Amino acid sequence: MDEELVAQLKTMLRIDGTTEDELLTSYINAASNFIKSAVASDKEFFEKDDVKPTFEIAVLSLAGSYYTYRIALVDTQSYPIDLTLNSIIGQLRGTYAEYKYGGGQDGEKASV
Repeated sequence: MDEELVAQLKTMLRIDGTTEDELLTSYINAASNFIKSAVASDKEFFEKDDVKPTFEIAVLSLAGSYYTYRIALVDTQSYPIDLTLNSIIGQLRGTYAEYKYGGGQDGEKASV
């Protein structure tokens, strides 16, 4: 994934150095895959100029949660996905529906 996203994530998490880069890259990839699966299978959609920034914020938010709440696999405690991410995924789903199916009659936006 984009090295710029790794740099942004490191800034967000206040991480210096390159020791965690491989781990952060894997969290970014996992977050990207999760969000794409939750929204749409159309890869071109996520590269649109009006979608890409929102998608990247969602990826950074989820990857940051993965890093912050990393735990052993045997631990039974769970951590919910934050409401910010759920809100962004909902927004991306609505944007995708409009992108895929277009607006209504007379130039109305599609209702989702």
